[in-house]
Amino acid sequence: MSDPEVPADGAPAVARAKDKSPWNWLLFVPILVPLITPLFNHDSPRLFGFPTFYWLQLLFIVLGVSTTTVVYQMTKKRR
Repeated sequence: MSDPEVPADGAPAVARAKDKSPWNWLLFVPILVPLITPLFNHDSPRLFGFPTFYWLQLLFIVLGVSTTTVVYQMTKKRR
């Protein structure tokens, strides 16, 4: 019987990630920073009348987008 991960033509069934760039570790920042609850576990300071929790959530979105953009730009293949 043949191995289920390798089809009959010999090519691997699942493409392995070839990009092992250290820049990819930066993607953990927007995942871990929102988990630090003491950052937003209070009511003040308020920004435009919004409590800390709400404007900090918007800041986390900006952090995620900017981090993803930096990682993409640093790891994309140059032509």
